[in-house]
Amino acid sequence: MITLTWLDLSLSSVLILILAALNFKLKLGQVKSLLVSTLRMFIQLFIVGIILKTLFSYQSIFLLIGLALAMLLIAGFEVLARQKIRFTGNWGFGLGTSSMFISSVALAFFALIVVIRVDPWFTPQYAIPLLGMLLGNTMNGVSLALGRLTDDAWHQKREIEAQLMLGRTARESILSIEKNCLRTALTPTINAMAVSGIVSLPGMMTGQILAGADPLEAVKYQILIMLLIAAGVGFGSLIAVWFGAKRLFDDRERLRLDRLQVTG
Repeated sequence: MITLTWLDLSLSSVLILILAALNFKLKLGQVKSLLVSTLRMFIQLFIVGIILKTLFSYQSIFLLIGLALAMLLIAGFEVLARQKIRFTGNWGFGLGTSSMFISSVALAFFALIVVIRVDPWFTPQYAIPLLGMLLGNTMNGVSLALGRLTDDAWHQKREIEAQLMLGRTARESILSIEKNCLRTALTPTINAMAVSGIVSLPGMMTGQILAGADPLEAVKYQILIMLLIAAGVGFGSLIAVWFGAKRLFDDRERLRLDRLQVTG
């Protein structure tokens, strides 16, 4: 494997600086977020690299569980932060976090124990990258689904209440919004699956090939990952939307937008 130096990374960073300069000249308003995100990426990835190196050395189940829990909580906060209209109280954080836990963590266990059959199952070399990819993609799906749900409910208040007045149940009055939420969440994953191998080579497969793995073995792992990601995004979004939609109504099936808050 060819080793990259700090100079190599610095040369690549120049591209971001050029992009930021163009962004500033065109007044797109994304210079700060672009540079901060780039800096965060550098810091976070190198910290993760150090942590993973430690985990690979000790193979401790307690360290693995601790890291997995930290990843889940951070993903939950990211889902909450991306919503302009969110549920009040602990619901805003709890919905996203619990739906990701049920879908991503369960699927990671399934893949490690049933499909890959790693021995022991908590081998960090397999468990952490697998959980990370599942959590990252499920986080995006759940975030899109919840964001669309709260936004549509907030702006379509009159339409929903009109359907309730016509005798429809809470479930029936918000069903079209739920369907749109799930389509929004799944579309990026479906698009990625549709063009894999033709338009793009997915990240995990590319990384394994660059590391010297057999291309066919890399393909098998990539297929497994994409199937798990699709399932994780789908199940996670379904759980989040279902519980979120129930939260929008009280026991008498009245729309309760006071359970939502608009953030800056």
